[in-house]
Amino acid sequence: MDQTSESKPHHAHEMEVEHQAVFAEKTDLADYKADAIEAENVEHTMTVLGAVKAYPMASFWAFVISCTIIMESYDVFLMGNFVALPAFKNKYGVLDTATGQYVIVTKWQSALQVSGQLGALIGVFIAGPLTSRIGYRWATLTGLMLLNVFIFAFYFAESLPVIFVAQLLEGMPWGIFIANAPAYCSEIVPIKLRAPATQMLQMFWAIGSIVVGAVTYTYSNVNEPRAYKVPIALQWMFPTPLAILIFCAPESPWWLVRKGRLEQAARSVERLGRRSQVNAAESVAMMRRVIELEKSVKQPSHLELFKGTDLRRTLIVCGVYAAQNLTGNLIANQAVYFFEQAHISTNLAFALGLITSALQMIFVMLSWILTSYYGRRSIYLWGSAANCILLFALGIAASVGLSKSANLAQASLGLIVSVLFTLGPAPASWVIIGETSAIRLRPLTTGMGRATYYIVEIPCIFLASYMLNPKGGNLGGKCGYVWGGTALFCLIVAYFGLPEMKGRSYREIDIMFTRRIPARQWKKTDININDDE
Repeated sequence: MDQTSESKPHHAHEMEVEHQAVFAEKTDLADYKADAIEAENVEHTMTVLGAVKAYPMASFWAFVISCTIIMESYDVFLMGNFVALPAFKNKYGVLDTATGQYVIVTKWQSALQVSGQLGALIGVFIAGPLTSRIGYRWATLTGLMLLNVFIFAFYFAESLPVIFVAQLLEGMPWGIFIANAPAYCSEIVPIKLRAPATQMLQMFWAIGSIVVGAVTYTYSNVNEPRAYKVPIALQWMFPTPLAILIFCAPESPWWLVRKGRLEQAARSVERLGRRSQVNAAESVAMMRRVIELEKSVKQPSHLELFKGTDLRRTLIVCGVYAAQNLTGNLIANQAVYFFEQAHISTNLAFALGLITSALQMIFVMLSWILTSYYGRRSIYLWGSAANCILLFALGIAASVGLSKSANLAQASLGLIVSVLFTLGPAPASWVIIGETSAIRLRPLTTGMGRATYYIVEIPCIFLASYMLNPKGGNLGGKCGYVWGGTALFCLIVAYFGLPEMKGRSYREIDIMFTRRIPARQWKKTDININDDE
């Protein structure tokens, strides 16, 4: 009897402590939810210019991390230009008896252009788990240091197989950069800056091609090894300066909140914005609210990407990435070689390639305005539709017979397709990729999406090289029929599956995916600021 009477108060005490803990947790939740609502309202009411003024360093660090894309772009366009560079063709090509000129055989032409992508495919699968574990900064720094080493292998290579292996090794750090950059950019800036911050990636892709175009154009008439050795060596310009800058960069506050490091997250927010205009505690509360919404007892895994509502998000990211290779992008990547096959002289082909890259950079900057004010879905769909029409027009121009007018028409349409791609579908893609994935799974989702890009790109490169090569399909501009057909398919899928996420917070995006709202209804759907599910 005594034991029972003693145990009851003890049990009652345990219950009381438990209730107090639950009450404290609810009180804490209520406290930070109020702060979270305030922070989200502030972001919604910001203008684009106001967001830049409030978060100037966030814009700067997004700019810095985007610079890593220059390196992949540089090398992708470098290999595309090398197959058209006389010194490189004379060293590694075979004599084409029909023309009396040296050409890189189709299998090696394709192999060299996919080697970096094969390495990057490995890199993106490494990037997700690595970034989830050590953060965006250290994962990117690891990639930069490895790239410094792998450039040596490329520079001293003296045969096509060694160049292939060197490119494959270089591709692994690219995979880390391309998986991390859009995710990091979208996490460190407020809602109104997500579009321009992630679209900078496409601008730096264009800058990489401009640098390559300028260098290879300079050496297009030099028939010595330095014509291709100097462009290879110039790759060392990028990794070390970028590593120094990224070492000084703040870690993504969203990543820190995911790890439960709230004080560090608050300091990171303070480094990204002006203290006079940014309330770090409220911003961290907003992040906690979203992360609690996505909370799971399981560790993030690739398998989770294909379950429940995350499957739809993964398919959107993978579909948008895959479509980049199916809507005329490969014409842009092989612009110089395409112009040569349209019977344009070598010098003019390199000049047109350089002009294409310069126009691409200008059009990417124009896309910042369009995507910020008109939305992602609209720009993506209208841009893709215009590309479809132009690609079919390219095929028609190549079908009317050989003449100077037909050749110039093909070259002009190839240039327009390449440039228009960077006004609509390409930059909008980066915004969609950065916004679609769940915060918890973001490094894994962006890695999986980019892996899809490479899986689609590799056979497409072989197909593109075969269609353009005189010893292959020799289609020239008739390849427009093929890419027009694939672009049309992508346009139809995007029309039914791509939602409009302009102006949406990550909380709203999570809720809309959870509620399974159809893609075409997103723009008309209102989400209450108090909703958590």
